[in-house]
Amino acid sequence: MTQHLPTTPYRGTRDFLPAEMSIRQQVFTCLYEVIERYGYARYDGPLLEPAEIYEAKSGQEIAELQLYTLTDRGGRRLAIRPEMTPSVARIIAANAKTLQFPVRWYCHVNCHRYERPQRGRVREHWQINVDILGSDSPACEIEIFELIHDMMAALGATRDMYLLRANDRILLEDVLTRIVGVPADQLRAVTGLIDRWEKYPRTQLAEDAAKVGISDAQFGKLEDALKAGEDLLAELPAEVRGRSPLAQLLAGPARELVTFDPLIVRAFEYYTSTVFEVFDRDPANNRSLFGGGRYGDLVGLFSDQRIPGIGFGMGDVTLLDFLDTHGILPQPRAGTDLVVIPTTPDLHEAARTIARQLRQAGWRVTTPLEPRKLGKEITRAAKTGARAVIIIGPDDWERGDLVVRDLATGQQQTISSSTVSHQVGTFLSAQPG
Repeated sequence: MTQHLPTTPYRGTRDFLPAEMSIRQQVFTCLYEVIERYGYARYDGPLLEPAEIYEAKSGQEIAELQLYTLTDRGGRRLAIRPEMTPSVARIIAANAKTLQFPVRWYCHVNCHRYERPQRGRVREHWQINVDILGSDSPACEIEIFELIHDMMAALGATRDMYLLRANDRILLEDVLTRIVGVPADQLRAVTGLIDRWEKYPRTQLAEDAAKVGISDAQFGKLEDALKAGEDLLAELPAEVRGRSPLAQLLAGPARELVTFDPLIVRAFEYYTSTVFEVFDRDPANNRSLFGGGRYGDLVGLFSDQRIPGIGFGMGDVTLLDFLDTHGILPQPRAGTDLVVIPTTPDLHEAARTIARQLRQAGWRVTTPLEPRKLGKEITRAAKTGARAVIIIGPDDWERGDLVVRDLATGQQQTISSSTVSHQVGTFLSAQPG
């Protein structure tokens, strides 16, 4: 017996059949339209990049545990991109002399990380990335947060379904050094501890804190600071708040866009100031959906020119889980509007002629590829989700007529072949539903 190859995709990757692709296309097209209304232009980049651009700034977890790497025939170490931000920094650096800053760009790419597949996490995911590059203004945060809310609203989400939580590493570093008393060489370890704060019990957090040199007294101060929420800002010097775009936003009329939360850290090492995440409020899916932040010097990996940036990545897995959890996931759309059916083999050319006219008018149209009985063709058309069939019979065709049948209502009407595009639309618009 022949040994066949497996039909399942590589673990952590997915096949998308037409019904699921229809849902995805509706969701992403909706998001593209919102993003482009803000003036963002779409770009793209290669799937393969030098491995060092991720090892330098993407964080220890990605660089050491999740990166897919390979060596090409020229001996160059490459990585399959796990995220897009280092790539956009490289592209900006390479084209800085020809760009008009600030730059507003977005992309929609697939990324790969070697993770343990589970709900919300796979090894290949598609991610919309949105970035502003070339401005330090707090207006960037305001625009990004407004854009996120508009994107969510366009998908049918209301503010009570999700929460946008933000922090600032400038503020956090001052809290840790001045209030908690964390030495500079322990900041990275303690921020990593904070990043795990909501995932582990207090006893485990206290043990981990002790391992990185945090005393019981310091741990208590850290707990108090993290519980303080926005009240914590009042304890920080005005000079520190003045260097924080987020603090400036929170002091103005745009404060309703975001909730300050000192627990938001994010693991990427290139973030230098604002960091934020969007969380699902539903207890059934109480998790981070996506996030981003401000990176002040990532372009410096590739150029001496300082070009600050801020942006976010919105992954497909958690976003679609969110829409499904809240019952706002769109329904699949049929790939065909109309099926033109000839009742005899000698009418196939007539069917193709009518189909071409309808396609030119914007309808999605198919014709049978093999001769079958009319009843079977109508049944097939209904199963594909087609709205209607157009039946071409010998006598009708000789008179210049066709029959259009609405598959949902069963109603049908004789129409002229010379004005088929217009009459089909008129007939179907008059049908219920």
